[in-house]
Order: sequence, then C-alpha cells, then structure tokens
Amino acid sequence: MQTRDDDWTSYMAIRAAWLSFVGGRTQGEIASQLGVSPAKVHRLIAHAQKAGYVKFQVDGRPMECLELEKELTHHFKLKNCIIAPDLGGDDDSALRAVAVSASQFLTGLLSGSNVKRLGVGMGRTLTAAVEALPKIARSDLEIMSICGSLTRTLAANPYDIVQKMQERTGGIGYYLPVPYFAENQDEKAMFLTQRSVQDLMERARQSDAFLIGIGSVENEGHLVQRGIISKQEQENLMSGGAVSDLMGRFLMIDGELAPNPIGECAVGLHFDEVRGSRVIALVGGESKVDATLAALRTGVITDLVADETLARALSSRVGLQLAQSA
Repeated sequence: MQTRDDDWTSYMAIRAAWLSFVGGRTQGEIASQLGVSPAKVHRLIAHAQKAGYVKFQVDGRPMECLELEKELTHHFKLKNCIIAPDLGGDDDSALRAVAVSASQFLTGLLSGSNVKRLGVGMGRTLTAAVEALPKIARSDLEIMSICGSLTRTLAANPYDIVQKMQERTGGIGYYLPVPYFAENQDEKAMFLTQRSVQDLMERARQSDAFLIGIGSVENEGHLVQRGIISKQEQENLMSGGAVSDLMGRFLMIDGELAPNPIGECAVGLHFDEVRGSRVIALVGGESKVDATLAALRTGVITDLVADETLARALSSRVGLQLAQSA
C-alpha cells in the first residue's frame, strides 16, 4: 500500500509540475484542475523538485565570477574552477548556489561514460549538490565511499551521499561500514584487517574520479555538529593550528598535516592516495576560506566548485586582487 501511495504522490507531483512550469498555471488554477487544495499543490511541486523530476539551470555566470575562476585556476593550477554567483545572505545561501552549480557540473561529468566508478566523501555541501542533481540513467555507475560511513557511535552519518547518489543515478552504491574516525589507532588497525574493508578501499582507490568536500574545524563544520569529533578534540585541533579537514586528515594553513593524533585514526583513503587522479572539491561559504586555502595548497584538488564570496576572500587572501590593482 505504501508503494501505491508513493506512486500516486509522484504521479500527482509530475502533473502539478507540468501545469506549473510548462503550462504557466497558478497554484490556484492547478488546485482547481487537480481537485486538491493550493497548499497541496505547493507540496506536490516541492516534491517534484526534490525528487529530481524538475530540471532547470541558468546558463552562464557573471563576468566577476569568470574572472575569479581564471585567477584561481591559474594560481592553484586547477583543471576546472566554477564560481557560483553571490546570492546574498549567509553561508546557507552560498551552499545553495554551490549545490546548483555543482549539480550542473556533475550532470555533465556523469552523462558520459568516462566515469564508471566515482569515489565520494561526505558533508553538507555534497549532500545539497546531490539533492539538486536531476535523475541520470547510469545503472553502470559504481559509487564508492572513500571514508568511514558511520559516526563513532556506529550511527549512520546523514551527510553520507552514497544512497542519495544511488537514487539519482540508478547506480550501485558501496558503503565503507566503519566509523569516520576510530577511537584509537589499535581500533583503526582492527578495522583495516577486515577483508571486506580492504576490498572496498582497494576498489575505491581505483575510482575514475573523486568527489569530496572541504571541512572546517570551526563550530559550523559537520564534524563538530554531528559529534564525529568531541569539543575537546576540536579545541586541541584549533590550538594546534588545524584549519581544514581533507578526507579525515587535518591541515594547517600551509597545507601541511596538523600535529594531532586524531587524523591518524581516520578510516578511509588518505588524500595522498588520490593524488594525480581527478579530485573534485565542493565548498561554500566565506567562513571556509582558511579550510579551502589549506586544502588547495596540498595540490591534490584538480577541480573546484565554490561560491563568489568565498572565491573573493580566497583571492584576496593569496594576493591576487592586490596584484591586479598594483
């Protein structure tokens, strides 16, 4: 019965979306035609958008974004740099802008057959980007988790994107059934002795491309918000100069590893293991300027999708705008 209810909701959502976006009808007119309330129409259209039935994009980006893309591509030796326009507002607005730009980029990447195996990290920005991704028929795609899919309490991490991407593409998802961080190095060694973990990590290493986020050790970072690291561990990281989380390893502003034992407890691929591969990083919000700068200075990232406010702060931080005005 639940399946039938879901099918009926999808049917109504698709019809409402056609009437709204193609037919140009108001919600009141759609409600009258479908025999439901305007509030129901609003929910149906929202469902159609969230489920990926509605695809839209704005072609092109403002000149200022294109200039920032050129600056950052040259300075950090990137293959691609996409800067989403400033929407105004806070980091949540930046995240939405990055999510839409990233979904368009990923649609192009996954529409071809060059990427048959995609290694994926986790995080808020990645989650938002995959939720904005339209449905793509890629039943041959393998989606490999490159970091532990669980929290330390062995709860599922809500920012793990394997299932969401599997739903969008029809591909096959593979979780890494271990915590993002082990409690200590002995526990990590125990996890790594498991044949299933070894096999999954080896397959992940052989991915055609990698999709990652750039984490912060500040309070807004998902590691702190989801309790993946404790408040004391956060304070120790910050006092030791850590500003960035790149695939579970903590970096100082110069891109070097921070001297902190928790990074040695990360269960997943080290960023050095993907060096030389195509590594696509998504990041949003000016508050992540230090985290992004540190990650870029490792030289691992080949493609960057970020927002305009972050890109301006990053450009200013490394002196690109000052050099232009001199």
